[in-house]
Amino acid sequence: MKRQNVRTLSLVVCTFTYLLIGAAVFDALESDTESKRWEVLSDMKNGLVRKYNITPEDYHMIEIVIIENKPHKAGPQWKFAGAFYFATVVLAMIGYGHSTPVTVGGKAFCMAYAMVGIPLGLVMFQSIGERLNKFASVVIRRAKCYLRCNTTEATEMNLMFATGMLSSIIITTGAAVFSRYEGWSYFDSFYYCFVTLTTIGFGDYVALQNDQALTSKPGYVALSLVFILFGLAVVAASINLLVLRFMTMQAEENARDEDKDGSRIMLPIDGHPLAGRQRSHEDQASVLSLEVTVCSCNCLGNKQCEGGALLPASRPLRALKKRASLAPELVERASV
Repeated sequence: MKRQNVRTLSLVVCTFTYLLIGAAVFDALESDTESKRWEVLSDMKNGLVRKYNITPEDYHMIEIVIIENKPHKAGPQWKFAGAFYFATVVLAMIGYGHSTPVTVGGKAFCMAYAMVGIPLGLVMFQSIGERLNKFASVVIRRAKCYLRCNTTEATEMNLMFATGMLSSIIITTGAAVFSRYEGWSYFDSFYYCFVTLTTIGFGDYVALQNDQALTSKPGYVALSLVFILFGLAVVAASINLLVLRFMTMQAEENARDEDKDGSRIMLPIDGHPLAGRQRSHEDQASVLSLEVTVCSCNCLGNKQCEGGALLPASRPLRALKKRASLAPELVERASV
């Protein structure tokens, strides 16, 4: 089995193993809390139904009204500011789910808009990430020159460290800002920033959804949009480095495999190419005879070279092939 196939199979096995481990950990951490919350909510529901004598149909209607009213707490979602925020979320593939189109035209345009906008956004973030990596490499080289390091080139590890530090600064700073404006704890704000910049976008925490922020706080709206766009660009820079590293490793492995395959190619004898492990004993004897009798000089025929130096049996077959191309009569005689 080729090394590429083994690597792919290993990645599949590792990914599914990681999924199983994650499922087990989340089950252990969240399952009991979920059951307790459901029991509390069920008791509250039953208490409200008994206290106010609410029918199941009325209670279902109340649920619908409360759920549908939740997005409107932040003010109009589809005015220009809210629509721009929604378009940014679509383009960045975050998908909070806090606000969704309800009309047929809105849903159709959302699909068409996403089909064009998502590739455009990916290319834009990738290009910005490359520029950030270029800028970081220039800064690292100048810093190494100033510190008089032995090597002044910016390595991949240096760039990964720089983009990682910049990502950490953006997330920690954004967490402090959102904690102040949204009233969340710092940990919850940090969780929101991480979920946003990794484009997971659960939607359990969404900025700009309190106190009519979309219409009354334009500066905060602009800050949130800048955080999303610039943060995603930095994350794209990190991903770009990882992708380049993976492609480099893959290219090196492919080159090594090609060298190994090339070393197993045997010389054609009597018009029949020989391939490493599929040659017969007679072919092996012919090749061995060729390796032993062909001398290191370019002599022809059965004349012995002056130095008497013969090619060693361990000489690579590619060198033998080169010699054989210069002396076809010698190959024919060696095969006999």
